[in-house]
This record gives sequence, C-alpha cells and structure tokens, in this order.
Amino acid sequence: MSKKHKLKKTLVEQILDKAKIEHEGLSINALEENTLPEGVNRSDIYKTLALIGDKTGPVIGILPLTEHLSEKKLARVSGNKKVSMIPQKDLQKTTGYIHGANNPVGIWQNKKFPIFIDNIALEQDWIICSAGELGRSIKINAQTLADFVHADFAELREK
Repeated sequence: MSKKHKLKKTLVEQILDKAKIEHEGLSINALEENTLPEGVNRSDIYKTLALIGDKTGPVIGILPLTEHLSEKKLARVSGNKKVSMIPQKDLQKTTGYIHGANNPVGIWQNKKFPIFIDNIALEQDWIICSAGELGRSIKINAQTLADFVHADFAELREK
C-alpha cells in the first residue's frame, strides 16, 4: 500500500484517538496468512467472540486466532454455569457488529458487556484485534486495551 493512500479511521480508532489511547490502525485480512504484514503472526491476531451466558446474558471472550475457546473456562470466570456462542443471525442485533467485525472497544462503548481476554495476551507487547470493520484492525497493548474496556484477564484457551 502506498503511503499516499490514507485509510479513513474507523469509529473504533476515532474513539481511541479521542481517549488518547496509543494504538496503530492496520488494514489486514487475518484469514490470509500470506498477506500479513512483516513481523505479524496469526497468533498475534485476536478474535472477539460473543457468547451468551445462562445467568449474565452476553459475555465477550478474546483470544488468539490460533487458539480454541474453552466455554467451560469462560463460563466459570464470568459467573455462568454455561455459555454458548451467539447464533450468527443474532450477532449484529446483540453486539452491533457483523461476524468478523466484533471488537472490544465498540462493544464496551455501546453495550457494556463483560469482557474477558485470555491471559496469554499479557505475554506480548501488543495484540491485534478488530477495529469494527471487516479487514480493519488495531494493534494495541493488551493491558491498555483491558483498562479501557474494563476487561479481566483469565485462562480462556482449551488445553
């Protein structure tokens, strides 16, 4: 991509700018490994999963693309007996985002759902997560993100 072509900032990036939260906007397709920028691995990219708990209602789990979510672990840390993925047909009306564009910043700003980030994120200087639009992401420090969206860190991955 040429330097002259400036991408319009997503709403998520505008929210982070306004709050003076350090981040970097990226245009990447996380599903195509060959198109990732140099120095970025699929394990650096985090997916934002929306689930529904039997006691709390919607709950958000964030973990690397390369990992599988343990619904039991997320249920336990979120105060539920069980959680299950929100059906794709209900996703946009629940979170405000389509599949692939769910992001912790936008969900927290609009819905205040409880958010949990896998604690493996604390082992990295930064993580990449959706910026609220397909093909757009933000690179951000995990602790900074967690502080901004009031997220808790927990073990969410299947072992």
